[in-house]
Amino acid sequence: MPGMKVYITEEKELIMEPVIKWAANPNITVAVKAFGLKATAQVIDLQIFASPRITLKPLVPTFPCFAKIYVSLMEKPHVDFGLKLLGADAMSIPGLYRFVQEIIKDQVASMYLWPKTLEVQILDPSKAMKRPVGILNVTVVKAMKLKKTDLLGLSDPYVKLKIVNEKPSTKKTTVKHKNLNPEWNEEFSFVVKDPETQVLKFSVYDWEQVGSHEKMGVNIVPLKDLIPDEPKVLTLELLKNLKPDDAQNEKARGQLVLEVMYKAFNDEDLANGANESNTVEKAPDGTPDGGGMLVVIVHEGQDLEGKHHTNPSVRMLFRGEERRTKVVKKNRDPRWEEEFQFVLEEPPVNDRIHVEVVSTSKRMGLRHPKETLGYVDVYLADVINNKRINERYHLIDSKNGRLQIELQWRTAS
Repeated sequence: MPGMKVYITEEKELIMEPVIKWAANPNITVAVKAFGLKATAQVIDLQIFASPRITLKPLVPTFPCFAKIYVSLMEKPHVDFGLKLLGADAMSIPGLYRFVQEIIKDQVASMYLWPKTLEVQILDPSKAMKRPVGILNVTVVKAMKLKKTDLLGLSDPYVKLKIVNEKPSTKKTTVKHKNLNPEWNEEFSFVVKDPETQVLKFSVYDWEQVGSHEKMGVNIVPLKDLIPDEPKVLTLELLKNLKPDDAQNEKARGQLVLEVMYKAFNDEDLANGANESNTVEKAPDGTPDGGGMLVVIVHEGQDLEGKHHTNPSVRMLFRGEERRTKVVKKNRDPRWEEEFQFVLEEPPVNDRIHVEVVSTSKRMGLRHPKETLGYVDVYLADVINNKRINERYHLIDSKNGRLQIELQWRTAS
């Protein structure tokens, strides 16, 4: 690809016009029919020159940051090739070369020669454009009458909670060792984008020091069943799975007690959330008094390098919570553009967030499936004082690796 033009318009779109040149000697066999004759021929010395227009739109706040790809050709592509027929050059037949080449050009160009376009949907635009409309506060109170899973007749339960189809949103309680009636009283907050369709899912697991953790039960809370600003105490039966007709769900597995309250944003909060300038938005209504929302945006990495593989992702640790970006395979300069939110009761002036770049590989037999590519500890006092910082950090334990992170502290005032 020798060059590319990039256009940024007033619309929520990105337009690229690359010049593509491709040459190969492929193993392609085709059936040729011309002038009443039929024959089998091999394509040789294939060359393609094309000038496509690639439009990414609409641009959205959800990774990969665009909902659809539109591809069109600005002009007919140039296609050059040869055909071998029974050891001879079939293109030596007078007029056959131009005849076949023009047919191929017309067939390719007719599919999406501008203004016709090939449309590929990546995300559902209606869902990708949705912004937060409220906060769900959840307190995991306790579990009762959990079933024994260990040989000694006890279990080590903990609870995982998440908003279904919202990433990243999984949170979990601490582990209560050797207890079938554990009490947690631990609070969690989730950002809600569509209370009519979203569901809170919780799963109770038995913690194991070695091996996978056994699932003890699961259930859901549809957010549409909650009345805004009205606290609700729920005692929910643990099920084997979420299949409504499964007979295994009739077996008692224990109960989980939750306190939930959905706080909807008001119109002013939604208007502020729609502001896409570089200024820091206000925290939504329902944010704790004296507290705020810490927003971490992982932009991109540069010159990342592993000893055994470089499939980077970013892992964050903050106040016992872990968040992760997606994995970008075989890329030393990955771009994530992923946003993470932490709703806090007070400004984290004395806290820091640990940000680590890791590489993982699923190749069988690999001696080093996980590898650290560098890390940085970001102290949050500057974020609280300045409301926003956007820095490119040099990673510790990395030769040249750098990571660009933006942090914002949003308050209600």
